[in-house]
Order: sequence, then C-alpha cells, then structure tokens
Amino acid sequence: MGNFHNNPLPSNHFRKDWQRRVKTWFNQPGRKARRNRNRVKRAAELGARPIKSLRPVVRCPTVRYNMKVREGHGFSLTELKEAGIHKLEARGLGIKVDKRRRNLSEEGKKANVDRLLAYKSRLLVFSKRPRNAAALKKKLEAQGKMDKDKKPRFATSDVPYGHLKPEQYDRNPVPLPTPQHEPPRAITAEERNFNAYKTLRDAWQWDRDAGKRDAEARKACSLTPFHPLFGANAAEDSKNQ
Repeated sequence: MGNFHNNPLPSNHFRKDWQRRVKTWFNQPGRKARRNRNRVKRAAELGARPIKSLRPVVRCPTVRYNMKVREGHGFSLTELKEAGIHKLEARGLGIKVDKRRRNLSEEGKKANVDRLLAYKSRLLVFSKRPRNAAALKKKLEAQGKMDKDKKPRFATSDVPYGHLKPEQYDRNPVPLPTPQHEPPRAITAEERNFNAYKTLRDAWQWDRDAGKRDAEARKACSLTPFHPLFGANAAEDSKNQ
C-alpha cells in the first residue's frame, strides 16, 4: 500500500549495502581505444574494398527535420537502373539495395543517381584470378574476338591489389551532398493561384482510371474489322476491292 498525503514512508529500507550495487563506467576510455583498433584491423582485412558500403542520401522525416540529409537504408531499383547497375551485382560492389523503397521526387532520385555515378567512376574491380583473367584477355585479343571499341561498364584491373599502391585506388566513402536552401523571396501570383490539392487529386484520379481508358481503347479497336493474318489494314483493303 502506497503513501498518502504528508505521512511518513512505511517500511523504508535505507540500511542496504548500496555501494556494492553501483555500476561504474571506468572502462569507457579503454573501450574507445579497442573500437579504434578493431576499425583499423577491419580496414586492413578488407584490402582494397571500400571501408563503408554506399548508401543513398535521404531527407529526415517530419517537417521539423526535413531540411537535413542523412544516409538511408539502400538504393531503390529505379536509381540502380538509371545508373546502369544491376540489382544483383550491386551487393558485390559494396552498394546497399532496398527493393521496398520508392522515389517520390525527381530531385531525390537525381541526387542518388549522381551519387551512384560518382561511386561508379572511382570504382576499380579486381579479378578473383588475375592470372587467368590476363591470359584469357590475351587469347581473345589474339583471336580477334575482343571488341576494343566496346567500353567496359566498370574499370577493371588485372593486377592484384597487393601489387598496387594505395594512391592508385580510393577507398574513402562518397561524401553526402550539402543541402541547398532557397533564400526567402516573395510569393508570385502564379504560385498563389496554384491549387496543390486539386493537382494531386487529378493526378491520383488519372492514375486510378488507367484501366477504364485501356478498356475503352480496346473496345474502340475491336469495332474496326481485323484480319487474323494481315491485320486491320488488310481487311479494309479487301473490302475496298
């Protein structure tokens, strides 16, 4: 039963040995040094691979924080397609993929496509078996089957990364773009007369009526005579003759 009004606390236990149950955090500086050593060790084990996986740039949610940008979970399939990267090979190139993510604005999609192209331009792909790759390349060139005019999709290296200097490849992550804020200005007459709600509702209704438009188009096409072998024009020509 609790205490009410200005009465003393019942069954108060103030004689416990509380010093034995106090949790300290004196190992925090040591853990910081250990995390740093683990990061350096992991970077050395990765070899020439990027230190961090590439993630998209997204806006923070809610009106309070949407002026800030941060890294998202993964790139959408539309962004990967426009950058010329297949969704299955992106994982092997250190690019995170999120198949559930959708692009809601052209500006956000363009920013992430530019981010992928910048990463693709500095990417250097090493072969798993450099000797076999170099021998196969020489064999194809000797047989004339190598298309020299065809531009490779990624920059490749036949030399193992252990024989290259660290200056010849870049492992640093692609930096996030700086958000550009529009300076304050007066509202124009066109913006004042623009009805955003009506525009969004019209676009939603147009997308919803796509099936009706297709049905009407198919119905209009079915009214014209159609020849099973030569199409509608052949049937009209036979009638004219």
